[in-house]
Amino acid sequence: MSTDDADRPLTRAELRARRAAEEAAATPAGEPAGSPAPLEPELPASLEPVPAASVTPDDAPIIDPSDLPASPAPAPEVPPVPVPPAPVDVSAGPGPRRSADGVADGAGSDPRLAPPAWEPHPTPEPVRTRRRFPVILGAVLGVLVLVVAGFGVITLLQGPRISSVKVDAQAAIDASGTRMIITASQALAKVEPSQVSVSPATPFTVDTSGRNLGVRFTVPLDDDTNYTVTVKDVTGTDKQRRSTLQATFQTPKSSMFLLQRNADGDDTIFHTDLGGKNAVPIVQHEKIDDFRATADHLVVATEKDGVSALLVMDREGKNERTLKLPGPGFLSSLQVSERGNLVGYTFTDKGVSATSGRASVLVTQSLTGDGDPQIVSLADKQPSVGQWAFVPDSSSALFIDFTGALYVEDRTDAKAKPTALGAAQTIEGITRGTYTAIVSRGPDLIELNLADGSEKPLAASTPDFGVPGTIAPFPGGTLRQVATRDATGLPTGQIVTRVADDGKAVKLFSVTGSDAIMQACPSPSGQYSAIVVAPKLVNNPYDQSLLPLPTTMQTHILDTKSGKELVVLAGFDPSWCAQAPHR
Repeated sequence: MSTDDADRPLTRAELRARRAAEEAAATPAGEPAGSPAPLEPELPASLEPVPAASVTPDDAPIIDPSDLPASPAPAPEVPPVPVPPAPVDVSAGPGPRRSADGVADGAGSDPRLAPPAWEPHPTPEPVRTRRRFPVILGAVLGVLVLVVAGFGVITLLQGPRISSVKVDAQAAIDASGTRMIITASQALAKVEPSQVSVSPATPFTVDTSGRNLGVRFTVPLDDDTNYTVTVKDVTGTDKQRRSTLQATFQTPKSSMFLLQRNADGDDTIFHTDLGGKNAVPIVQHEKIDDFRATADHLVVATEKDGVSALLVMDREGKNERTLKLPGPGFLSSLQVSERGNLVGYTFTDKGVSATSGRASVLVTQSLTGDGDPQIVSLADKQPSVGQWAFVPDSSSALFIDFTGALYVEDRTDAKAKPTALGAAQTIEGITRGTYTAIVSRGPDLIELNLADGSEKPLAASTPDFGVPGTIAPFPGGTLRQVATRDATGLPTGQIVTRVADDGKAVKLFSVTGSDAIMQACPSPSGQYSAIVVAPKLVNNPYDQSLLPLPTTMQTHILDTKSGKELVVLAGFDPSWCAQAPHR
């Protein structure tokens, strides 16, 4: 080593070589002499030794020559570290070969052959869909919770509101007792009738149950009319917040069934509107004596082999079946009870005589055909009945036996017994919704309350048109049929008057000459009147049925309030009537 070498500091490589030589000299004999010393890890670039040329005298390290060895040992040969071959880019295809450092042959001379700069593969963006869905779902659920809570708060602050309204508008014009059910948004405190109003005005009752408010119309409603029910000062069960409930519904147009007899073919029952242009034949039979209609059924009295047969079917004339009679015979005065689902009639055995057989016994039975016909009995006897009628809105029958005694009896209660109501000559009619019958006792006409037996005179008409021959009640008044006479007392014609409950009367319809009014019936609500006329009775012969009537019959439909005639229909026995004409 030269003096210059001794005066300069040793490089890191020289220090490693010297340390390796010293360790080789100190290695025991048992170990292989050629074991390489562990390599010292490379330092970061910032800690690499500074080159000697850049060190100033002031910064140079001070080394004592005595610390240096007399003759440094040669550095051991370090085997070269094998360098793996550079990967070959097979996608590049044939081209210039590259050196070990990745530089293509001739790259220095042609820039186009220079290798592309290496860039790291870009890291893909994280998939956020899975994390986004729970966030969206949570947001939607949160909004729904807020909306529901908001509506709940609004409901509590505003008081009851209408959730739904249910009413059978068709049944409302056909019969009394139809209920309108208003369902509120919360349970209701009891509603009093004074809180409720109906427009147009009609009588009603009220009941409250939970969230439901029921308004029951005690009389049939007018057709083709918009009804509004208003309930004021409605509160929930907490009785804190008040509100007004209002509901409306429209009733449909009226229709009816009519019977047409045909001497040269089958008799037919038609269903028609009040215009008469849309009549549809429903039932055809060789001989039809009478029929009655309910909301679900038609009951038809026919003749077969010279005796009566009773058929029941739906209102379209389908699903016909025969009801069992008490035996071979003849029935008359056919009537139905809507509420009791019953049919009733008077029955006479075929071949009855003064000493044997049943004559005009009152029979009732279910419209379903279940069970046997049930005959009314008094003191274990089956009395002959002169006149009878079902009480509207009930299953009871009011009847007069041949002795003139008046009774009422519930025909669905097997244990019920007839209740005596005194004497009567005729049953003129029974007012819907009030259980009040109009009966004659001698020269007097009275209104008899069938619920408690109380009675009062029927209001006389003003002006007085004469003694009525028949009376047909409707809600708010009666139709009264009166014979007109000349100064000598001879009949000159007939009229039908409309008499209000207070007695105020107006002439509604009249005929003169040989025309005869056979029947006058109001529609269920009294909005219309059907008046059956036999024209030119002298030249209008009676037919040959068990219930004989003039061959030609016409039904006049009038507006009861104004008296305006709407239409004249061929046929008779309109389904508005409780029973067939008596002639």
